[in-house]
Amino acid sequence: MIFRGWQKTSLIEYPGKIVSVLWVGGCNWRCPWCYNKDLVLNSEKLPSFKEGEILDFLKTRKKLLDGIIITGGEPTLKKGLQNFIKKVKKLKFLIGIETNGSNPEMLKKMIKEKLLNFVAMDIKAPVDNLQLTTYNSQLTTHNLQPNKYDELTGVKVNLKKIKESIGIIKNSSIDYEFKTTIVPILTKNDIIKIAKFLKGAKKFVLQQFNPKESVLKEEYKKIKPYAESKLKEMQKAAKKFVENTEVRL
Repeated sequence: MIFRGWQKTSLIEYPGKIVSVLWVGGCNWRCPWCYNKDLVLNSEKLPSFKEGEILDFLKTRKKLLDGIIITGGEPTLKKGLQNFIKKVKKLKFLIGIETNGSNPEMLKKMIKEKLLNFVAMDIKAPVDNLQLTTYNSQLTTHNLQPNKYDELTGVKVNLKKIKESIGIIKNSSIDYEFKTTIVPILTKNDIIKIAKFLKGAKKFVLQQFNPKESVLKEEYKKIKPYAESKLKEMQKAAKKFVENTEVRL
C-alpha cells in the first residue's frame, strides 16, 4: 500500500494518544473548502511512502507511539487498507481512521473484524434533503446543489450511506468522534440539526474553517471564518443534544 503523506508524530489526531499520521491519496468527494487539494486531485505527484518503510519505522517506536491514524483523501477506498492494518495490529499498535462516512460497508467490516480502535467521521452538513436556502454573502458565485451536503462536498452524496455510517459508529464499542468543519455556509441552525441527529453520541467536534491557499476552489480562500464567539454559541446549542461537544480551533 502506498501513502502520500506521513507525519511521524502527532498529539492531535487521536485524542489522548501519540500517533503517527498517514495520508492516502485520492477521494470520492470534491469539497470546495478542502485544503488537501493536491492529495485529492494530484496525489500521484506527491512523495510516496511504502508500507514496508512505515512498518520498519513503527517497529523502532513501540515504546514511543500509541498507534497510527490513517486519513486522506478517503482511506476506506483503498483495497490494501485492511491488510496494512492487520500488519500494524501485529505490532500491538492502536489503529484509527478518519473518514467521510461514504463507505459504511467497509466501516462495518473493519469494526466487526476488530481492526479499528478509533474512528473520526466528518459530517459536512445536516443529513436531510432540504433545499439549500442559506447563502453566504462572502461567496460571489455558487454552484447550487440540491442540499448543503452536496454543496459542501462538490458531488451528489448518498445521504442514506452517511446516516448508516453514523449509526454503525454510534452503536459500536470503539472510541470515536464526529466532527464538522464550520465553513461559514453553515448556520447555527444547521449545527443544531446535526447535533439532533447525533443525539447521545460520545463526542461532537466543531472544527474551525481555515481558508488556506491550497483549498480546492479559489473563492473559498476569500471566506472569512466565523469568530470564535460564534463557534462557542454553536457549541452551546449543540450541547443540548451531544453533551461532549467541543470547539477545535
